[in-house]
Amino acid sequence: MIAPVASVHEPETPPPTEDRWRQWWLALFAVTMVLLTVVTVAARHGGSPAAPAAATPSSAAPSAAAPLAPASPAAAAPTPAAVLPSGPPAPAPAAPSAASAGPGPEVLQIAGAVPAHGSGDFQYAVKRGPVLGSGGPVRRFRVAVEKGSGEDPEAFAAQVVSTLGDPRSWIGDRTLRLRMVGGGEPADFTVYLATRDTAGRMCQRGGTNIRIGGVPYTSCRTPGQAIINLDRYRKSARPYLAARVPLAVYRNYVINHEVGHELGHHHEGCPRPGGPAPVMVQQTLTLRGCVPYAWPRRDGKPFAGPRL
Repeated sequence: MIAPVASVHEPETPPPTEDRWRQWWLALFAVTMVLLTVVTVAARHGGSPAAPAAATPSSAAPSAAAPLAPASPAAAAPTPAAVLPSGPPAPAPAAPSAASAGPGPEVLQIAGAVPAHGSGDFQYAVKRGPVLGSGGPVRRFRVAVEKGSGEDPEAFAAQVVSTLGDPRSWIGDRTLRLRMVGGGEPADFTVYLATRDTAGRMCQRGGTNIRIGGVPYTSCRTPGQAIINLDRYRKSARPYLAARVPLAVYRNYVINHEVGHELGHHHEGCPRPGGPAPVMVQQTLTLRGCVPYAWPRRDGKPFAGPRL
């Protein structure tokens, strides 16, 4: 008798189609999990899932994508070395004084306080100037500025030479020439720029009182000295300010007027109301019905008014 054989069941092999489906689904699941992981990490670090994560910036060199702190105005301004990379930084120019800069055509007076008194000593311009004019004898003059006035003697000398060398000035009729010489050279007269207190004393010694309301106000001439009051040189005078005439014009006037006295000219009146004032009118105080005019010549001819 043959013993019965126990039956053994082999596991059923799934159909090929079902196996491929299961493998594809598992692969899709794995890819999905990877993408979710990338999205989560990118969201936590502020990156974009479409771009690779940027390298962590070092403390020495910030990333180009990292936001920069706003620069301060001082840091934003270019330095001299940045402007001129080929050489050392250029030195900053010194701030010019009121005299060396010269007032512009729109300036009526120099702002700020004016020194009321200086040392009483004077510093002379040292450069010899050209001969001004083309005919007649030469009269030599020096130029000096009071120490402590805040004015530069060479700059004041340039103003004086510019005024007296203008063909509208005293040399225009070709009967007189003028020349500025150095402080140590012989001269026929000196043009001084002095603070009001010093000008008051100098004028008083020469017999002229320039005080108004107790304060030295005008300029003056004493023998051999044309004395310009620093107050007027910087602040002009009421008639010019009222007419809104530039300070540069007033400076021409006051130099021509005081040097005119030294050359022998006296005070004059207004020849025609509303017309230009002759330079020997006391225009610092009154125009006598005229309008400001700074020169002793007009239209190529001497210009004067009735003698007072």
